[in-house]
Amino acid sequence: MSDYELDPLPYEYDALEPHISEQVLTWHHDTHHQGYVNGWNAAEETLADNRDAGEFGSSAGALRNVTHNGSGHILHDLFWQNMSPEGGDEPSGALADRIAEDFGSYEAWKGEFEAAAGAAGGWALLVYDSFSNQLRNVVVDKHDQGALWGSHPILALDVWEHSYYHDYGPARGDFVSAFFEVVDWALLVYDSFSNQLRNVVVDKHDQGALWGSHPILALDVWEHSYYHDYGPARGDFVSAFFEVVDWDEPAARYEQAVELFE
Repeated sequence: MSDYELDPLPYEYDALEPHISEQVLTWHHDTHHQGYVNGWNAAEETLADNRDAGEFGSSAGALRNVTHNGSGHILHDLFWQNMSPEGGDEPSGALADRIAEDFGSYEAWKGEFEAAAGAAGGWALLVYDSFSNQLRNVVVDKHDQGALWGSHPILALDVWEHSYYHDYGPARGDFVSAFFEVVDWALLVYDSFSNQLRNVVVDKHDQGALWGSHPILALDVWEHSYYHDYGPARGDFVSAFFEVVDWDEPAARYEQAVELFE
């Protein structure tokens, strides 16, 4: 079982002033981010205990807590890394070329990203979509709600109110503008994070994601998948699924993920 820890900020708490205050960074990192780390570890402990005991009554809730808290930890980690006191420039090199290719121009990408940041309930992200092989902006209303599976976060902007309200009040747009004064494009890297297989509970197609995760085996349990054949007996449908699973394809997906990210 992994034991996740909160890394220190890669700069001093006052290093991003006047754009983000020392007080906000202290609250945000030491309280909010720490809470997601604690929540992830607690959920993992519950899952491990349940596996040892062979009792899984609380496992579904723990799986949801893994994706919520785990995604909160991963995105906050990326958010801190995306910024530095030396930031504020535009991207250059291969990333700049790809932004221009996929969005038309840096200005077009930035306008769309700012629109995402203005509308999101939680995060605006620039991700690499490994299915379509292109960069995308996505609107994330919770840490794990709004994902495009197989996407890798590259740039993260936290627009929950705790990120900016102390400094900017309701003027979220001013905070978004300030973010671009501290973005350090040279630091944008991908971290596959845990490098392990895990089960996740997905309540909607894009809700329940753990960012950077690669789907290996999928079971559709929306009612349209089974109700005609099994009525309300979802468990019978799940059992039937295991009668027809072909593990060759999941095995190939697993080998691909390991080759790419371990």
